Amino acid sequence: MSDSKSPGLSYRDAGVDIDAGNALVDRIKPLVARASRPEVLGGLGGFGGLFHLGERFEDPVLVSGTDGVGTKLLLAREMERHDTIGIDLVAMCVNDILVCGAEPLFFLDYFACGKLEVDAAADVVAGIAEGCRQANCALIGGETAEMPGMYGPGEYDLAGFTVGAVERAALIDGSGIDEDCVVLGLSSSGPHSNGYSLIRKVIEVSGASLDQDLAGQPLGEALLAPTRIYVRPVLDLVGHFDIRGMAHITGGGLTENIVRVIPEHFALELDSNAWTPSPVFQWLAEAGNIESAEMRRTFNMGIGFVLVVPASQAASIAESLDEAAPIIGRIIRREGEERVRFV
Repeated sequence: MSDSKSPGLSYRDAGVDIDAGNALVDRIKPLVARASRPEVLGGLGGFGGLFHLGERFEDPVLVSGTDGVGTKLLLAREMERHDTIGIDLVAMCVNDILVCGAEPLFFLDYFACGKLEVDAAADVVAGIAEGCRQANCALIGGETAEMPGMYGPGEYDLAGFTVGAVERAALIDGSGIDEDCVVLGLSSSGPHSNGYSLIRKVIEVSGASLDQDLAGQPLGEALLAPTRIYVRPVLDLVGHFDIRGMAHITGGGLTENIVRVIPEHFALELDSNAWTPSPVFQWLAEAGNIESAEMRRTFNMGIGFVLVVPASQAASIAESLDEAAPIIGRIIRREGEERVRFV
């Protein structure tokens, strides 16, 4: 019997390539450098991201948010487009904390896959860095996890985490909302990052092609449009106007998100004729034979973010924006269990 031994196993034999991970870090370093702020201490590669609040805030409240992208990832994978899904990841987090009036300060990401494909992963991080640039927050760290057996070939998942700050005295919590307030709507870029399980079902049952035309662009491009980031235009308003409440229209749609910031003894009346949803929503409703109530509860219907403001300031606030911001609803006294009414 031979005494020779077979070569010892390595991490690479188990499906994890440390060299690929190091190559990814080298690829993304310049991307991270472009998504920085002066308050960042140190660079990429430490065990923790460092951020110094400095002296900008007198009595800061830290506001944190975390989210993912959901099954929109499957659409990006099918289209082999990985460069915008990172914008979605950042947007879903920073738009949430913006509702409190918080300025996003920094962001961290978590990228998990079965086998690290450096080119695709670098495209994802490029999108994350671009999202951070749009939100004026720093990308100060993240984690890449290669887990063979957990994910199949080409599969990956994303999660993100952001921290922002707002002066305690400037915190927006909806407590000042009353019957003198109206709701201003800011447009979305499409379905953003919600409802994609239903979207994929509509594609399946309708037999639609992602290459087919929808209002002058391929259907797939319309569906993959990255979530809009509202940080810059909204923060320009805060402190200059009486913003009583804000809402990010995500899962639950118009039906469930706005009332989250409205006091219990008030209700919401929305005018569905006050804006025109983009063509992608009409296509979804028709191709999937989806009822209006289901559309409103699942999708943002063309309104991605709302401001609840005194009616007397609505025109001035709308004029200060570089976009249309129609009055899409008003606050009314609650009667019974109904919180939202469409007219």
